[in-house]
Amino acid sequence: MPIPAFHGLFSCRALARYSAAALACALSMPLAAQPAQPSPPANTAKPDTQTMESYRKAAANGDALAMSRLGWMYYDGKGVAQSYTQAAEWFHKAADKGDADAMNNLGVMYENGQGVAQSNTQAVQWFRKAANKDYAAAMSNLGLMYANGQGVAQSDTQAIKWFRKAADKDNAAAMYSLGVMYAYGKGVPQSDTQAVQWFRKAATNGDAAGMYNLGVMYAKGHGVDQSDTQAVQWFRKAADKDYASAMFSLGVMYADGRGVTQSDTQAVEWYRKAAAKDYAAAMYNLGVMYANGQGVAQSDAQAIEWYGKAARAGHEKAKNLLRKMGLSW
Repeated sequence: MPIPAFHGLFSCRALARYSAAALACALSMPLAAQPAQPSPPANTAKPDTQTMESYRKAAANGDALAMSRLGWMYYDGKGVAQSYTQAAEWFHKAADKGDADAMNNLGVMYENGQGVAQSNTQAVQWFRKAANKDYAAAMSNLGLMYANGQGVAQSDTQAIKWFRKAADKDNAAAMYSLGVMYAYGKGVPQSDTQAVQWFRKAATNGDAAGMYNLGVMYAKGHGVDQSDTQAVQWFRKAADKDYASAMFSLGVMYADGRGVTQSDTQAVEWYRKAAAKDYAAAMYNLGVMYANGQGVAQSDAQAIEWYGKAARAGHEKAKNLLRKMGLSW
């Protein structure tokens, strides 16, 4: 559920060999929570044949929780062949019996068009039903729908209302979204201090995006005293949770020697990790590092290969550079 991106620019050392190929140095602050994913029902047992059979028997007897668990297993492909269609069918059955987990998960599937025809209107209806049963994740998801005007008239006021309800129930994604709203002044007076407080709460509750954005705030000195050391610390925490933007940002910090001992080798390592997650700017920066022989053996062939990957991933600077070289991608 994308909300507009919040960008902060960082200096990078100039790379001289190809003047047109400077490192991409933007540390983005994405404003959306992670894409919504169905949540497993509480205490879902490790699936095996016996477990699946017991769930099927219970579901046949009208057990809503068993239906919801079957939906989750089909969604995740655990113990059965993965099937969004079967997942949606079981979530529907459980939701019709009042299961809030299933209602929220149906909302996610309608939003993403998984196993059902994509419909933001249906997504909102199911998120609202689950939210009215005090289901925190659904409250957060409903807030995102209002923030983005998906399936409802766009309303920052309504978004804030639902984010606060979810945050009051310790939902980390909602805490993160509140930080975003304060950073932008959307539905609330703009406040970097409040943004930091909410990002910190989200981070403390294990939210990778909250950790990353807290790192950005430290790196930029927004709402906190500027500290590259703290920025790197939070980027590492987010990277440990496989957050690609944090991996890329660690590469930038190593390239610049900010908060860490300067190391092209480490920069390359982090760019490579981010690139493996299809992060276009990291692919581009790997091309630059190969072009200049920084942290890797110089290789024009490898540089062009990475520029091509970045261009195919939509990186405009990579596209422009390849055009100047007379190359396609």
